[in-house]
Amino acid sequence: MNGRQRIAVVLLTLSASGFSAWKASEGFTDTAVIPTKGDVPTIGHGSTRWEDGTRVRMGDTITRQRAEVLARTLNSQAEKEFAASLPGVKLHQDEFHLYMDFVGQYGMGTWSAGSPRRSLLAGDYVQACHNLLKYKYAAGYDCSTPGNKRCWGVWKRQLERHAKCMEAQK
Repeated sequence: MNGRQRIAVVLLTLSASGFSAWKASEGFTDTAVIPTKGDVPTIGHGSTRWEDGTRVRMGDTITRQRAEVLARTLNSQAEKEFAASLPGVKLHQDEFHLYMDFVGQYGMGTWSAGSPRRSLLAGDYVQACHNLLKYKYAAGYDCSTPGNKRCWGVWKRQLERHAKCMEAQK
């Protein structure tokens, strides 16, 4: 064990470095795009909705500055929902970052119904890491298929999350 203590999820927030890493993994687009086949319109740093809950629509545009504000606002909302979904659970800051990255990509609905959350609630941190690898599909297509050009980034991101998650268990 690395000697670090886990902290109650309600006390954690996305650090500046965690937010920057998330933005880098999301990239930036000033015009709404469909990032992978079957996905919903996305703008800025991976935002699929505006602060008021309105869905991003094709044709919507955004500046970098506005995208930053939108991403921070949506992440702040997601942090609260995420913490509420894990009553009594404690995480390392690194775990918090990677699960918030998951929420940013897949949404709170997927997180709330998903196996990583159930494993964390049961106290099985290693299984929660392994469960991340179940999320390898985009529009029903297995993104872990070698050589695919359709959604390889989806699978690559999961592999990276899994590796970071397992590293946090040491």
